[in-house]
Amino acid sequence: MDHSSVVTPTKRTASPNPTERRDGIEPGTEPDDTEEALVYETPLRPSSPRPGTRPTVFLADDMTPVEAEVFEEWLRARSNGDGVEVVRTTSTDLETLALRTDDPLLTPVRAVWVSDPVVDTSGDLRALLGDPLRVGRRRQKKARRTNPSSCRIIAGEPATLDVLRERHDDCDGTSLATFIVRRAHLALERSERAILGSEFKVSRFVVEEITGSKRFRDGALRLARELGRTRSDVREHAVAALEEMIATQSRRATVVWSRLGRYFARAYRLDVDTTNLDEIRELGSRHSLVFLPSHRSYLDPLVLRPALTTHGLPLNHVMGGLNVGFWPIGPISKRSGTVFIRRRIGDDDVYKWALTEYMHYLVAKRFNLEWYIEGGRSRTGKLRPPRFGLLRYLSAALDDASPDSPDAYLVPVSITYDQLHEVGAMADEAHGAPKTPEGFRWLVGYVRAQGKRHGVAHVTFGRPLSFREYLGREDDRRLAVQKTAFEVSHRINAVTPITPASLVMYAFLGIEDRALTARELESILRPLVKYIRRRGLPTAGGVDLRDPAVVTDALRTHLDAGVLRTFDRGSEPVFHLAPGQHLVAAFHRNNSIHFFVTRAIAEMVVEAAAAGRSEDPIAAGWAEALRLRDVLKYEFFFGDKASFAADLRVELDAIDPDWEKHAGETSRGLEMLDAMSPYLAHRVLQPYLDAYAVVADELAREPVGGEVDRAAFVRRCLDAAEMSRLRQQIGSRESISTELFSTALQLADNRGLLGGDDADLADRRTAFAREMHAHVARVVRIRDLAHGRLDLVEEDGR
Repeated sequence: MDHSSVVTPTKRTASPNPTERRDGIEPGTEPDDTEEALVYETPLRPSSPRPGTRPTVFLADDMTPVEAEVFEEWLRARSNGDGVEVVRTTSTDLETLALRTDDPLLTPVRAVWVSDPVVDTSGDLRALLGDPLRVGRRRQKKARRTNPSSCRIIAGEPATLDVLRERHDDCDGTSLATFIVRRAHLALERSERAILGSEFKVSRFVVEEITGSKRFRDGALRLARELGRTRSDVREHAVAALEEMIATQSRRATVVWSRLGRYFARAYRLDVDTTNLDEIRELGSRHSLVFLPSHRSYLDPLVLRPALTTHGLPLNHVMGGLNVGFWPIGPISKRSGTVFIRRRIGDDDVYKWALTEYMHYLVAKRFNLEWYIEGGRSRTGKLRPPRFGLLRYLSAALDDASPDSPDAYLVPVSITYDQLHEVGAMADEAHGAPKTPEGFRWLVGYVRAQGKRHGVAHVTFGRPLSFREYLGREDDRRLAVQKTAFEVSHRINAVTPITPASLVMYAFLGIEDRALTARELESILRPLVKYIRRRGLPTAGGVDLRDPAVVTDALRTHLDAGVLRTFDRGSEPVFHLAPGQHLVAAFHRNNSIHFFVTRAIAEMVVEAAAAGRSEDPIAAGWAEALRLRDVLKYEFFFGDKASFAADLRVELDAIDPDWEKHAGETSRGLEMLDAMSPYLAHRVLQPYLDAYAVVADELAREPVGGEVDRAAFVRRCLDAAEMSRLRQQIGSRESISTELFSTALQLADNRGLLGGDDADLADRRTAFAREMHAHVARVVRIRDLAHGRLDLVEEDGR
């Protein structure tokens, strides 16, 4: 059959407007838009199909002459004697098509380029950063001569006109022709993903889809009544909010961002623990996944991205703050999936509703999301308390969803690094230096700093949990969200691996700037590694921490980064912390500190029992444990009192299985304390207790009456702590930290010590200081025992 009688190619000059949509999806996808493009002049009436058959209409994008030639061949190969009709998706003939009553089968088609073997993209930035399914018109003839199969025609899932007409009935303000084009492009996107892979699963026409739904119309009317505004006013406000936040994705930006990400993160080798990935992939086939990683670096999204795509998971919609929306990062990342949300929404109820509707749309369409549950980068290396805001919006998005609609599964993710360039800047900020604002100049410096190898970035996925199920466990929705957030945080901590780089820092902190020989280092780490193995704690990459080569590599990493130094002009080499590196070292130690907090408290309980100042040592020890749990509640995640007691009992059993039988014997407590191995309380708790004691002392000096100026108070604490360290009254410069002073102030505020003119306020502040110093005295006694044991190692080595 001669198809040219039905499909007549003509030429037109493409619009010089660089934002004109070539394929109805992506603006400016070709660099040479001024060349002529082939379009189709289609008949207004279909050619006659065979009796009893449904007419078929192909909905085709605009094509270049080369692509049109391939399309003609494709049509001829599929001819069965029926008439063939082609309608351009950019043609006014779609309006006529929408009026037809013969219910044709509509099949969207598009030309794609699966490879371009002619061009070596390594030296061509435009090709390197181009759309992986597009080839510039000037290269198409040459590409096809070299590889005839490089250009293909793909077809999206077809649908009848009547079915599309039924689906269109739920849309608001959108013509049927426009709706058909959207559906065609969405179907073609799914077909393209079969070629490209899940990395290129992108959302299209999102604002139109959301605002055109009955759900949106009803919600706008309801909100307008609540706010005393018109529905059109609410709708206009919501559309503006959606356009500000929504990720307008394109394949070109996705490619650019992926390649830039690999360049930015080039300092690291990626290590991905795949233990839970099979379950996560299976859940992702039926539900929306919400990845909630720990946040230690600006690189986190760029590290997580390849960890997902290389294991068959699509890209996430990353919820990010507008503070990193500057050029060029902002525009590129937004078009590759970043959703920029205002950091302060305030009382903008329409914006809040628009964000909820966007989340509802993403979950309903089974797109995956990602945000950082701590709300910002950790300045200390340990997990910060979770922020509840986005989880509350997500819970609202699930509120009126049907039980059989997709759920949102929350996926805890741990990301840790052997070294981080930016930790030094965060340490300076903790000592009072101003934070450098993000911007282009900052970006250039940051990228340059990644040119040096920093080791390994470790990504571990925790067990996913059903958000819908966890929300159903509590009648109070706010409480349910909070409990869910803390459960996610617990699961992140549970899978955060102990890295050799973190392990080594336990040896160099808590020893008051003492240098260590290799023998002393081994004597500290050996019992700690034994403890780690006994508890079955996760280790990065499954490495054997008993292997001396592993520890040597970790030492070398810290030496190369300038965190440690070595002195080798004596009888043997010794290692020590470099000046000003205490907070950097603490950052790496704190990556795994949560595993050792209960053990450290158990040591304090034993010390309290050994002090022999109570007739009931068990009760005294338990009271000490609860006091410490309360003091440290803003630093670490604790379970409820029952689970805390159970965990504490496990640690005490490990120290001495018969501790309860001899609980009333002071001498037995002293024996337990002396035989204990390893000592961890001074390495884990002393920096916090020293910092809290500084805050308590300053608070005791604060005049009663009025509120405490927190910023000025923290600055005074920095000076007071500096003086205390110079006088050797605190154990380490690690305690000179605005982060620690701020959490100590939270505790003081929780105890009602920051404001008011109560008659007993001064006395309560003094009692608070006495309590902090009592804890410090106890941990110092444990530290002295540890130092005494270290002295014996030194003597044995002489």
